[in-house]
Amino acid sequence: MADFYADSSALVKRHIYETGSIWLQGLLAPAAGNVILTARISMAEFYSALNRRIRDATLDTTEYTQVATDFDALCRTQYTLIELTPVIVERTRQLLERYTLRAYDAVQLASALIANNALFGNNPPSLTFLSADQRLLAAAQSEGLVTDDPNIHP
Repeated sequence: MADFYADSSALVKRHIYETGSIWLQGLLAPAAGNVILTARISMAEFYSALNRRIRDATLDTTEYTQVATDFDALCRTQYTLIELTPVIVERTRQLLERYTLRAYDAVQLASALIANNALFGNNPPSLTFLSADQRLLAAAQSEGLVTDDPNIHP
């Protein structure tokens, strides 16, 4: 059993088959017993990714409804959602001043860092930060998080 923080790029792989999906599905399966944390904004990013696939004609509306319904259920039952708070916004600002990140990516990293500190303090082990975004992974590593990229797993 381990603790993982999954950003939306990782969570999408649980529902839409792409590189890393099989590995991630195993990692996030309830039988694995792992704790999965994510920011509530991951929900908005997830829906955005699905709608982009509809526009690109790689997902139809029936599939969208099924995937969105499944994701909503997992958010209620399997994921620990981290709310946007003033502390996270301040940490986000600091990260944006330090790294070239998009705003939501900085919120994801700030949420993970604050959650990691709440779980482990300054003592190893840490939660593992899951993302398919190389810039975000590099920033997370610079901040001392253990990281993994689903795209490197077949």
